[in-house]
Amino acid sequence: MARRITLRRVLKGATAALAVLALAAVSPGVAHAGSAAEPPPTGPPPASASNDGQGGAGLPEGWRLTGKGEGKELVWTSSDPVPMGDARVEFHAGDRLLGRPVAARDGRSFRLPLRGARIGSARELKVLAAGRRLDEAGPGAESRTPRPGRAARPEAPLPANPVDPGVPGRYRTVTGSYTLKSVRLPGFPAPVEMKAHVVGPADAPGKRPLALFLHGRHYTCYGPDGEEAMNWPCASGLKPVPSQKGYQRAQKLLASQGYVTVSIAANGINGQDHLAEDGGAQARSSLVRLHLARWADWADNRSTAPDAVRDVAPADPSRVLLVGHSRGGEGVDRAALDSLYRPPAAQDGHRGPVRWKIRGNVLIGPTLFSQNPAPDVPSVTILPGCDGDVSDLQGELYADGTRGVSRGTALHSAVYMVGANHNFFNSEWTPGQSTAPSVDDFSSDAPDPVCSKGTRTRLTASRQQTAGAVYTAAAARLFVAGDDRVRPLLDGSGRRAPSADPARVLTHAVGAHRTQALLPGPSTKVEGGRVCAQVAPDDAKACLPPNTSGGSPHFAAWELAPEPGRDAVAMRWSRAGTPVRVSPARPVSLAGAKDLALRVIVPPNTTGTRFDVALVDAAGRRAKLGGVSVDGLPGSDRTASYWGREVRVPLSPTIREKLDLKRVKTVELTPRTRSGKAWLMDAWGWRPGTPSVRAAQLPRVDVGRITVQEGDSGARTYRVPVTVSGKGSGKVRVFLPDTETGEVAHRTLTVRPGDRVDVPLKVRGDTRYNYDTEYDALIKAVRGAVVGSYHGGVLALNDDPAPKVTLEPVADRVTEGKALKWRMTLSEPVDVDMMATLSFQPVDGGPELTTLDVDPEWLENELGSEPRPERPLSELEQDQGLFVSVPAGETTADVSIPTRKDELGEPEESLKGRLFVYDTGWRPQPGPVVTGTVRDAS
Repeated sequence: MARRITLRRVLKGATAALAVLALAAVSPGVAHAGSAAEPPPTGPPPASASNDGQGGAGLPEGWRLTGKGEGKELVWTSSDPVPMGDARVEFHAGDRLLGRPVAARDGRSFRLPLRGARIGSARELKVLAAGRRLDEAGPGAESRTPRPGRAARPEAPLPANPVDPGVPGRYRTVTGSYTLKSVRLPGFPAPVEMKAHVVGPADAPGKRPLALFLHGRHYTCYGPDGEEAMNWPCASGLKPVPSQKGYQRAQKLLASQGYVTVSIAANGINGQDHLAEDGGAQARSSLVRLHLARWADWADNRSTAPDAVRDVAPADPSRVLLVGHSRGGEGVDRAALDSLYRPPAAQDGHRGPVRWKIRGNVLIGPTLFSQNPAPDVPSVTILPGCDGDVSDLQGELYADGTRGVSRGTALHSAVYMVGANHNFFNSEWTPGQSTAPSVDDFSSDAPDPVCSKGTRTRLTASRQQTAGAVYTAAAARLFVAGDDRVRPLLDGSGRRAPSADPARVLTHAVGAHRTQALLPGPSTKVEGGRVCAQVAPDDAKACLPPNTSGGSPHFAAWELAPEPGRDAVAMRWSRAGTPVRVSPARPVSLAGAKDLALRVIVPPNTTGTRFDVALVDAAGRRAKLGGVSVDGLPGSDRTASYWGREVRVPLSPTIREKLDLKRVKTVELTPRTRSGKAWLMDAWGWRPGTPSVRAAQLPRVDVGRITVQEGDSGARTYRVPVTVSGKGSGKVRVFLPDTETGEVAHRTLTVRPGDRVDVPLKVRGDTRYNYDTEYDALIKAVRGAVVGSYHGGVLALNDDPAPKVTLEPVADRVTEGKALKWRMTLSEPVDVDMMATLSFQPVDGGPELTTLDVDPEWLENELGSEPRPERPLSELEQDQGLFVSVPAGETTADVSIPTRKDELGEPEESLKGRLFVYDTGWRPQPGPVVTGTVRDAS
């Protein structure tokens, strides 16, 4: 029996956007949420969804399964549009990542091809974006509702730093812009713009340091009536969103202090980054380095520079600071890595020599999908406490993820800015300031004690932008100008910049002059507490159970879980005085250190958690260093506020006499509060100063993807292409998710340039028409290596022929008030939904069916049009058509156009339509042509 499929409006001409389905419709874990043109299936789910062993029974509200067998897809529809942002939307079953779904144009529906993977219990389904729960149904929903009550009372202000980098300099600033010829980047079909906003000193002597800003992922285009679009290039009547002009406050501050600043546009990447496995990080790196190459050219020959560049002081490419916001943060980090360790030519949009030196990075609310930061480039990461987009604050991994990877001399600072949201760092993303439509990313109907507007902790846009500019200037002054007097603002020393007041800004850091005392791991011995896994589905092993109110930036999940190599020490006590003793596998040296620095997490909104700190040396001698007090951050159910506070105790001359600091065996923490809980992230020997950084000569690892034919039967094993370049040897961890079970295998490998890295993947063949399938391999650096492209594997192409598609009349001559109908029929069932659009064409003479001749509700729902002004259906917007889909495993679906009865006497009216059927590459293929006739009822 034919199944009636409700039709949806689609854009048949948006082939670039439609291509996202080809990328996403593969094995779980590879589909990037983006602005796809693919519409969601609608109507009741097929009967098979109710009892199929896939957890289909009792799906929570908003969820459903479509298709059969290998073509089964999981669909979630939100009651409200999900705002476009930098975080990627993910489907999870409990703590297991099922994959990243394709987003429909309406921003409400998301679909994920399961490729045979089991979803488990339907009650465990959830939708996350950077750890933030998007679906409201399901267990645990009540814990996500903000509880009434107050956040912690703010602490007393920190002491002021003697040097304030937020004070404007003495130089007069000028502003301009330039536009160069667009460039083509690997993997992107449309050219990317080379456009920038320049602010610099007009009267500064000599060559000046250069600060380059890169914005994040935002809507690319807007219209005069508030339209927003996420494609590239912008359609007729729409303008590019000027996101590159959103950092002028920071640019003007730096320019007054003698820096040449340039903020580059990246709409061309934002509109296409759904095509990239890494979310566009490599493309953004290429764009940054292409601009830096031009600035290097202009430094050698200013006569070739645009006017905006010649109007400011000459730039010095040997002193570069990169500033990246959101996905722009990951882009500039990759640019810094690529400037030290060249990426494979096939992946890179910049092939020329590196004629610049990146002295440091500022990363604002950044993503870090790869979790492979550049270890030898100093960085400051600003973590917005009220981030409603990258809400897990995964940017913390720019600090944590560098530990033990390289020499550890680069300072990596994390700056927690209480009350800051994600968007307001960019004035072009800020309501009341922006040219295009914009939103407060944390806005919510439910009150939040920390982040709702008007609370004492929430920052206004102006104050947030000022604080962001101040700490960007602090990084410039430390990393580029070498002024160590501002280091206490960034390295956990507990100083504040008065010019950022009243923003409450807290910091901790790793690297610089620290020496490792304790980095918890499986070999760490703990008495009175336990080693816990930062990312683990098992409540008994996890540092924070999944039902914890709020989250931790330190524990931000990667693409796969469980994940070895990320641990902390969990402490819980019910009476004071019971020590927790933590011993590394071997004694460590703290010789030469001034203090012992610890990063300790306590629950949000707690105050006055006190510990005594002691050390024990290899001979068993014990010495108490002193006491520390740790306060929690203001937090709620929707903030990531379990964040490590840096505390220090001195290694005084008396301590040096009592202990052999070259052989420290145990760090001892004794709680002095009556009860509580805490987590020890790590411990370090600390001394002041900022060492000069020289990048280590390390091997660089890049994972590629090969394309093969799936075959008709059996299984074939293929080797994933892994490129190792650079020098030396190091260790990486390889992760191989099973597409059927969801389990993850992992192993640690030693890599050297020129060696073959053996990563096998097994591909299974079949004889049913289906999507192309990806089998994945992911890599993380462990020690003595860096990773560029972290995600690759094998793409198995469908090699089975598509079924023949016909469109036959069911009722193609009707009286007005009846529905025209055709039946789309496949010659055989297949394992995927066969999707198509019916495009209206001009009729071959005679009156044509118009917008007044069809049901107005249908016209609005399916074509997004109003009856008036009256016009033939073929004259609707060129890219509109009717969507029709034959579900996987079935062979027919009906196309229906309800007509409207009126009281007018009219001649027969006709319509003509052509079916365009989408192949597995999501390319529209021309199909049969049909006609219909409507007779007058009178």
